[in-house]
Amino acid sequence: MLQSVAYIVMCILSISIVLCFVRLIKGPSMFDRIVALDLLGITLIGFVGMLMIAQKTLVYVEVILVLGILSFVGTVALSKYMEGGVVIERNRD
Repeated sequence: MLQSVAYIVMCILSISIVLCFVRLIKGPSMFDRIVALDLLGITLIGFVGMLMIAQKTLVYVEVILVLGILSFVGTVALSKYMEGGVVIERNRD
């Protein structure tokens, strides 16, 4: 029963991933693309989590951690770049 629910949720998350890709490509502004990229990372984390539940394993825990870190850092870096144009500020005294 739990596996069938996990597969149904993975199908719904797959549709969500496709819609995120569409928004990532067609987004009217760069800010919409950044939000779509962040949502894509979160959705991928959920998909991998459901895959772990369906397979009854803990093999993909590191994958979830890496996806979370990369999604966060990518969103912060792109937002910082769009805000001011400089990702890493260097103070030269």
